[in-house]
Amino acid sequence: MLKIGLTGGIGSGKSTIAELFNTLFRIPIIDADIISRQLVEPGQPALALIQKYFGKSVINPEGALDRNRLKEIIFSDQTKKKQLEGILHPLIYEEMQSIVDRQTSPYSILCIPLLMETKMCAFVDRILVVDCSAEVQIERVMRRDNLSKKRMMSILSSQVSSQHRLAHANDVIDNTKTTNQLAEQVKTLHNQYLYLTRSNIAT
Repeated sequence: MLKIGLTGGIGSGKSTIAELFNTLFRIPIIDADIISRQLVEPGQPALALIQKYFGKSVINPEGALDRNRLKEIIFSDQTKKKQLEGILHPLIYEEMQSIVDRQTSPYSILCIPLLMETKMCAFVDRILVVDCSAEVQIERVMRRDNLSKKRMMSILSSQVSSQHRLAHANDVIDNTKTTNQLAEQVKTLHNQYLYLTRSNIAT
């Protein structure tokens, strides 16, 4: 099965594009963020490891992960951030591959926001980048997540640049277009991916 790695900066519109692939063509979407949340649910081994490395302060009274507290820690300490990544990223990619192996569609969309930051480009067959301006990203995320501009800029600076993503992309979707134009871009890529699967060509 062809694995399409869907990536892009925060607020670029990855979820919108993934939803279009799914609603228009019933292509399975395997989302790293969803898997990450599942891995840290109460009773999961990853949560126990996080508590071991980060202390009880990241666990709320109900025994669940205190995400806001954990974010405060990792955004102020790069060493702690790398520790968290070392715990979660191998488990996330292992679970993604397990889900891919159970699919029967010609290709899957693997939504991986930090595909390039984790240096896992070789995990997918093609890289699809969703791109838009930094100004649009900032506006979307500040409105969606109620973040301060300082926190938003901190997140942006922790990700690779748009130029870096585009330089490594096989395919690009411009997410400054109308919904109809986005759907047309997705349709074009869908036909291209079907052709590649029939031809056994990835790049």
